[in-house]
Amino acid sequence: MSQSASSSTTESAGLRQRIGLILGPALFLLILLIPTPGGMSVDGQRVAAVAVLMAVWWISEAIPIPATSLLPIVLFPALRVLSAPQTTANYAYHLIFLFMGGFMIALAMQRWNLHRRIALFIIRYIGFSPGRLVLGFMVATGALSAFVSNTATAVMMMPIALAIITQAKDEIDSMHLNVPVKALDAFGVNMMLGIAYAASIGGIATLIGTPPNTVLAAYLANTYHYEISFVKWMIVGVPLAVIFIPLTWLWLTRIANPMKGLELPNSDGIIRDELSKLGPMGKGERWTLIIFLSTALAWITRAWVVNWFPVLNMINDASIAMAGAIALFLIPTNFGKREFVLNWEWANKLPWGVLVLFGGGLALAQGFDVSGLAAWTVDQLQFLSSMPIIIIILGLTALVTFLTEMTSNTATTTLLMPVLAGLAIGMGQSPLLLLAPAAISASCAFMLPVATPPNAIVFGSGKVTIPEMVRSGFALNVMGIFLVTLLTYLILIPVFGIVLGELPEWAK
Repeated sequence: MSQSASSSTTESAGLRQRIGLILGPALFLLILLIPTPGGMSVDGQRVAAVAVLMAVWWISEAIPIPATSLLPIVLFPALRVLSAPQTTANYAYHLIFLFMGGFMIALAMQRWNLHRRIALFIIRYIGFSPGRLVLGFMVATGALSAFVSNTATAVMMMPIALAIITQAKDEIDSMHLNVPVKALDAFGVNMMLGIAYAASIGGIATLIGTPPNTVLAAYLANTYHYEISFVKWMIVGVPLAVIFIPLTWLWLTRIANPMKGLELPNSDGIIRDELSKLGPMGKGERWTLIIFLSTALAWITRAWVVNWFPVLNMINDASIAMAGAIALFLIPTNFGKREFVLNWEWANKLPWGVLVLFGGGLALAQGFDVSGLAAWTVDQLQFLSSMPIIIIILGLTALVTFLTEMTSNTATTTLLMPVLAGLAIGMGQSPLLLLAPAAISASCAFMLPVATPPNAIVFGSGKVTIPEMVRSGFALNVMGIFLVTLLTYLILIPVFGIVLGELPEWAK
C-alpha cells in the first residue's frame, strides 16, 4: 500500500470515527426523548435507541466493534429492557462455542503448518501454467478458508504467490524472454485478487467458514429455536463456492486481466521447494489432521448417528467442535516435555472480539423480541408484502453486498437479522428466505481494500491498485448478487423445505 493511499485512508477513517462517536449518542438520546411512535411499546423505543447507537458505532467504528457489542450488558438492564443475567446469557450461546472450537482446530493446523501442506499439494496437483497456477491458488485458498480464518489463509498464501511472481519476473529478465509486460503484470494482479476473492468465497461453504454464517445460525436458534446443522449449511454453501470460484477465475484470467502470451519458466520450482521445506509430517501435524477429519466426519454424520443412538440426541455441532478442540490439548507431541498438539499460547490467538460480537448481536435480537420491537417492525413493513419476493431478494443481496464494501460484514449481518426476519414474517414468508441470502451476500464484497481483511492484505502487496480491484470486483459483486439469488431458488428453498408464501410453524 502506498504511503499516500495509507494516509488518506487513515484520515478518512479518523473523520468517520469522530462523527460516529458524537452522532451515535445524539441519536440515542433523541430516540429516547421523542414521543413513542404509535403501536410501539416504551421498551421497544428503548431497544430502538440502543440499536441505532450500536449501528452507528459499528458502522463508523467509533470505538472497537467488540466494545460496541458489549453495550447491551450495560444499557438493557439500565433501561429495564432485560436483566443482566438475561442479557449476558447471549454471550455464551452454544453456537459461539461451535465457532470457538472450529477456530481452535484451525489454530492447530496453523501451528503445525498442516494448512500450508494442504494448499501446496492442491496447487501442485492442479498445475503450473499461468492460468492453472491462479486456479490452484484459488482452489487451495477457498478450500482452506472453509475451515481456517479467511484472513489467516490469505496471509499464508500471499507470500508464496509473491515468491512465484518475483521468480517468474527474474527468470524472464535473465533469459531475455519476449513476454508481454502487460501479461506478466496481469498474472500478478490475478494471483493477488484470486487469493483475496477465493478466501471470501470459500468461507461461505461452512458454518464456521466466516462469521456471518454463524451469526445467521445463532440468530435463528436463539430467536426461533430453529437449528441449521453443519451438514445442511454445507449442502447450500459448498455448491455456491464450487460454482463461484471457477466463475471468478474465468472472469479474472479471461476477461478482466487476460494473460495472453505469458509462459512461466520453472514455475513449479518454488512449490516443490516449499513442500521440501515442510519435510515429512510430524506427530503434531498427523494428530491435527486426524482430529480435523474426525470432527468434520462427526459434523456430517451427527443426524444419522443420533437416529441410530437416540441417547446421544443432546449432542450438537458445538459439542463436537469443543470435543475436537479439547482433544488437541490432551494429545501429547512430547509427553516428557509436557508438549501437546495445542497449547494455550496458540489457543489465545482466537478472535475473541468476533465471539463478543456474536453475543452482542444475539442480545440485541433478544431485545427486539421481548420488547415487541420485532412485531412492530413487521407491521411497518407490511406495505412490501405486495412486491414479488424475487425482487426483494435481489434488492436485499445488492444492498448487503455494496453496504459491506464499507462496513464490517459481521456487524452488518448482526444488525440486519431482526429487521429482515420481521420483513419476511410481515410478507408471510420464511425468515430463512431473506436471512440466508443476506448472510451469504455479506461475504461477496470484492471492490475495495476496506471491504474484507483478505482484500486489504493483497492490496498491501503493492501488486494491485484500487482501480484494478474496483474494476475486477464490481463485476463480481454483480455476479454474486445474481448467483446468490439463483441458488436461493435452486438449492436453499428445496434443502430447507421452504414453501413460498407460507410461514413455517417455527416462525409463527
